[in-house]
Amino acid sequence: MEIIMVRHTSVGVPKGMCYGWSDVPVAETFEQEAAETLRNLEGMTFDKVFSSPLTRAKKLAAFCGHPHPVLDDRLKEMDMGDWEMRMYDDIEREDPAIKKWYEDYMHLAATNGESFPVVYKRVAGFLEELRKQPYQKVAVFAHGGVLICAGVYAGLFPEEDCFRHLTPYGGIQRITL
Repeated sequence: MEIIMVRHTSVGVPKGMCYGWSDVPVAETFEQEAAETLRNLEGMTFDKVFSSPLTRAKKLAAFCGHPHPVLDDRLKEMDMGDWEMRMYDDIEREDPAIKKWYEDYMHLAATNGESFPVVYKRVAGFLEELRKQPYQKVAVFAHGGVLICAGVYAGLFPEEDCFRHLTPYGGIQRITL
């Protein structure tokens, strides 16, 4: 099964803002970015289309001709817990846990949030379930962290340096299961 993983377009939040599960708006450049994504998907047909339930992913799916994707909470970005919708500079001043997280973000969670292993487990669960379906080609509209987890799961790159392979906003990552 071929899976076309699509990362949402840029978001309309200030640079340095921590967001994950928050349903943030898309940037003013949405239509330009989405048009490029649509061009990259041109000619592709899918047996099924899935999306994170967050607006930034659903909106891109709709723009790309898929207004009613199957929504799955396992495709949400990492939950950043108490740090959601706060500026990293403010978090650094107020929560000493962030310094430890910076040193080991592959294993530690944001305060009251998720760790990378937790996100990986839910994305892997989604992919394991998808693997059992009879589809030939599927599209998944999601988030950078989800695409990283899917890339590790599919063996595209190792976990150790997975964040070096972050798909750009509106970008596509192909995996085969």
